[in-house]
Amino acid sequence: MISEPLRNPLSLFDVKGKVALVTGASGSLGRAISIALGAQGAKLVLASGSQSELDAVLAEVKEVGGEAIAINRRPDTLEDAEAMLKAGLDAFGRVDQLVVASGTNKAGFIQDQSLDDWQSVMDANVRGALLMAKAVGTYWIKEAIKGKAVLISSTRGRHGNFSGYTAYCASKGATDALTRVLATEWAKYGITVNALAPTTFRSKITEWMWKDDDVGKATRTRTLSRIPLGRLGEAEDMVGMALYLLAPASDFCTGQVMYVDGGFTAG
Repeated sequence: MISEPLRNPLSLFDVKGKVALVTGASGSLGRAISIALGAQGAKLVLASGSQSELDAVLAEVKEVGGEAIAINRRPDTLEDAEAMLKAGLDAFGRVDQLVVASGTNKAGFIQDQSLDDWQSVMDANVRGALLMAKAVGTYWIKEAIKGKAVLISSTRGRHGNFSGYTAYCASKGATDALTRVLATEWAKYGITVNALAPTTFRSKITEWMWKDDDVGKATRTRTLSRIPLGRLGEAEDMVGMALYLLAPASDFCTGQVMYVDGGFTAG
């Protein structure tokens, strides 16, 4: 007997009717994932600290036929995380997927960087992910929902950087560890937790690297020398992997850091 996944393999990527909570939805990666999910029939809870940018993404999701609500909050506290979850439950009755795309970077060599800057990066990139996982994971376990969580890591969680990314690299290494431990702790509930790890791609944080001034050119050239495919990334490059990690296709995949990096980690 031929199974349904073999007879209809595209059904493995069906997210229609699923409810996804996306933090950092107004950022480059959060926006791309949100629009793609909306176009595939998922319902979206879009969260961001910028109301105007959030409104723009909300309009784009609706433009592709998606159904979505927006909540102007960042995951700074457990109360924030629980408020985002509640917004989704009030609007759609459930939340099936979590994408933690919120985060930041403040470049600085460790001997120069203030402890406040270090802590702000760790809070945004690690503590925020933990708070969202705690709020949504507790709900999934209580309601026996086999949820799917995707955290955002980076190749910098695996490799160091010569440009003063001490806090950022450490935060992404912690994200990788958080991904693995949550995956092993929650596997018995049927919950999967994975991380999407890009290399440098166009975003608000990296937009300066696309400029044609001396600093932009030099940094771009140096970065490209480490990427075998010979180009920097775009947010759209991450969408396929994100969809895989949120769809039934990844039901037997958990605790993994999935690199979408043009070959950076292979070289």
